Amino acid sequence: MSVVPTVDRLPVVIVEPPQSPGPSVFAPVLAEDTAHDPSRRHDFSFVTESEMRTLERLLHDWLSGYASAATRRSYGDALGLDRRWVEAIGRPEDFAFIPPATAGANRTGTPAGSGGTSRHAPPTRPGRYRDWAWLRWCDRNQVHPLRADSTAVKRWQLELGALGMPKATRAHRLAAVGAMYAHLAEHGAVTVDPTRFDRSRLGLGAHRDTSPTVVLTAEQVERLMRTAATPRRGVHPVMRYRSVAIVALLTLGVRIGELTGLRRGDVHTTRGRRALRVTGKGNKVRTVYLSTLAASALDDYLAERDRWSAAAVPALPGQLRGQLSPLIATRDGGPVDPRDMWSLLRRLARSAGPALADVADRMGPHVLRHFYVTTAAEAGVDMTHIQADVGHSSVETTHRVYNQAARSPDRSAVDAVEQVLLAARARHTPPPAAAQAMTDERPLLPVDVSEADEHSALQVLWNGLRTGDPVEQLHGLQLLRQALRADTPSSAADRVLSALIAQPQPHPRVLAEATALRRAQAPAEVN
Repeated sequence: MSVVPTVDRLPVVIVEPPQSPGPSVFAPVLAEDTAHDPSRRHDFSFVTESEMRTLERLLHDWLSGYASAATRRSYGDALGLDRRWVEAIGRPEDFAFIPPATAGANRTGTPAGSGGTSRHAPPTRPGRYRDWAWLRWCDRNQVHPLRADSTAVKRWQLELGALGMPKATRAHRLAAVGAMYAHLAEHGAVTVDPTRFDRSRLGLGAHRDTSPTVVLTAEQVERLMRTAATPRRGVHPVMRYRSVAIVALLTLGVRIGELTGLRRGDVHTTRGRRALRVTGKGNKVRTVYLSTLAASALDDYLAERDRWSAAAVPALPGQLRGQLSPLIATRDGGPVDPRDMWSLLRRLARSAGPALADVADRMGPHVLRHFYVTTAAEAGVDMTHIQADVGHSSVETTHRVYNQAARSPDRSAVDAVEQVLLAARARHTPPPAAAQAMTDERPLLPVDVSEADEHSALQVLWNGLRTGDPVEQLHGLQLLRQALRADTPSSAADRVLSALIAQPQPHPRVLAEATALRRAQAPAEVN
């Protein structure tokens, strides 16, 4: 094995074949942009050549066992592997012939004879926690990856927690490392799996620990789509139509990786309705039906894309190229990077104004996925149907997403509890109008009306207001009707009647009687 030094990336490890000349595999373990910071170079200087060769071979074998490219990429990121190497697994170039290390390479690390241009995509943008991926952490802390114990893994996890990494991300990274060590143990490279310990003490033992996500209202999602459809200076029409299509398709509950992996051939008709053939986690294929909004947005985008791009001419039936081209593509026809979709959604949310101002910094594809789950559940759709739509492994997962989401106020008991508290307050606190009526210094009754009759009626009404008893209120209204005369209004009675009408949720008969009696007392003033 030879190490070719590079300027803009880590050493490229060339695994040489047993005999020369012969094929060698382009297999960088870790990649890093070291042009500005050579100290960030990772080379596992404390690991022997044979151990490194074994680790590379088993990593390649392990990741090759996953049919989903998204799964390979996710696990590779958790370990800190070079994305170019991970994404080449399963492609023809994964087994391509390149000159042995002794044949030389140019100073940028490109294999000799390649014309000076890498056949791989540019280095991916480093994530916030990329330096704390497992293998990178091992190299920085001089932990041999084939001899690591549970103490090292726990220390790594505690450091991730101290950095502020979300529990869900920490749990995913630990699961990826555990899957790797299970494969290494199966092939005899390690004797124990260092990730096999009680994870609950690290706060990773249960899904319920995950924090709830924000849930958008239908008005907010509609505003997001209108913002995407708004023409903006410098934005090509194709990109504008693409933005609308991305938002519309994400409202179907698909994952971001599923959307970026779709091909034009995945759009089909089944049972008389257009749908997507979506490949989800574990390479499981499911049918996702297109809503009218999503179908219209997708058709508009594809029509505009085909009209403007010579490279995206619609394929005739049976033509393979058109069927295999990305459903959502870059301007040159390639697949869209998921992180570009994240950036798009946040940019749209920030441009949407006050409607999305409070969630703009938390906007992402999964927010729209949760919108689908919660909206469908609150509309009364069976949870098993929602599970099938979004591709959850079990209906319990769907229930958990719904229960942990930021719930609609209609799903809360807060209003019912408030009504009980208000009723208790009403039993002990006079309504303002009634209190004023009972303490008014002016005479409560006209001189020509029996003071005892009106006072008795007002007292009954006051007791009915205090207890909230509609029967007592109706009885008091009957007494008051008998005591009052239409040609002699009573200000005290008017204030009590106003309090009856204004009380929370009055009985329909009480409301009707009090309104009629008040109108009869002051027909010119009461509407």
